Amino acid sequence: MNLLARAAALCVPLCVLMSPALAVDFAVVHATVVTVDGPVIQDGTVLVTNGRIEAVGARLPVASGVPVVDAAGGWLTPGLIDLHSHMGVYPWPNLNAHEDGNEMNHPSTPQVWAGDSVRVMDPAFSRARAGGITTVHVIPGSANIVGGEGVVLKLRPSRTLAGLLVEDAPRSIKMACGENPKRVYEKDADGPSTRMGNLAWMRATFQSALDYREARAAGASPPVAKDAGLETILDVLDGKVKVHVHCYRHDDIEGVLRTMDQFGVKVTSFHHATDAYKVRDLIAAHGAGVATWPDWWGFKIEAFDAIPDNIRLVKEAGIPVALHSDSPDMVQRLYLEAAKVVGTGLDEASAWETITMDPARLLGLEGRIGSITVGKDADLALFDRDPFDVQARVQKTWIEGELVYDRAQEGTPDAHP
Repeated sequence: MNLLARAAALCVPLCVLMSPALAVDFAVVHATVVTVDGPVIQDGTVLVTNGRIEAVGARLPVASGVPVVDAAGGWLTPGLIDLHSHMGVYPWPNLNAHEDGNEMNHPSTPQVWAGDSVRVMDPAFSRARAGGITTVHVIPGSANIVGGEGVVLKLRPSRTLAGLLVEDAPRSIKMACGENPKRVYEKDADGPSTRMGNLAWMRATFQSALDYREARAAGASPPVAKDAGLETILDVLDGKVKVHVHCYRHDDIEGVLRTMDQFGVKVTSFHHATDAYKVRDLIAAHGAGVATWPDWWGFKIEAFDAIPDNIRLVKEAGIPVALHSDSPDMVQRLYLEAAKVVGTGLDEASAWETITMDPARLLGLEGRIGSITVGKDADLALFDRDPFDVQARVQKTWIEGELVYDRAQEGTPDAHP
């Protein structure tokens, strides 16, 4: 029986069936607790109060009357974070009518905001919750040199965007270089159709904003009208917006850094960055991070030099590395993607950082999410075993103390013995 039929048969409004459990005070006991910012705790207890983590430790006392989740044999981790997602702006089903992630009418569209395209009922959100994902950074696609601002969402079931927004998240903007802008704009009269055209457009965009600021300050006649896109670029130049750049090849990364340094702009992270290992010293010196996959490669020429050791080498250079999905399918198993990196020699603690603390840092939200720490949001995922085990499954997911996924309520038989 489908959801609409169930609602009708039970005389229950559909929105009620889709609502998460309300936030309550509770305790998870007897879990292996992966705190991320500290040691793994055996037979651990996590107390949650008012949507925040109140206490973390081994075999802590739990007050009488507090609901208890017995996680014996299970592993409790922070809610997982995906720094590069297009869920919502390319929702399921994958139809042309739903493709709202690229504003391809101009190579530079800083005035657009991904939040305006998010379909809050995207079925992919529920599958991501089932994979322990609690926070995603939804960004425009990579067709444009400047694609527009991103949006940070907590994946609560919601019929409104307001119910998903992390309102105090720092602003972010998506930029791109390399093959994508070349391919999209190669037949336009003004391009760009080459890599030198890509960087020329980037410089021109920054310079246009500076010229615009000067003209408005000078009181030109007639007055220079306010321009939303240029105002956004000025905020980028002033360091008010985190800059995330789609960039694969090492020479593209170097070129972007050269251009950004010319205008005093700091790159927050390079996304995809399959060649990052070649220029990890330059990335570290700039203070940027990297968001990438463990083993995607070869799907286009600029991704041909990817190696499995990329994440390990970059992480060992002291660079924050977010293991991203860029996929509504991969996001469901992001923890297993992290397990792959352990196979290249990265230690497990560092692998856990790639799907928790490092993306939190690159979002500017490390004070709220990314670890099981007293005072942080109670964004949690409970697995039935070590999440780096290929057979691991998420049993429950909480966002700020709200139960947003419960495998026992999904109606899916558990095949594990």
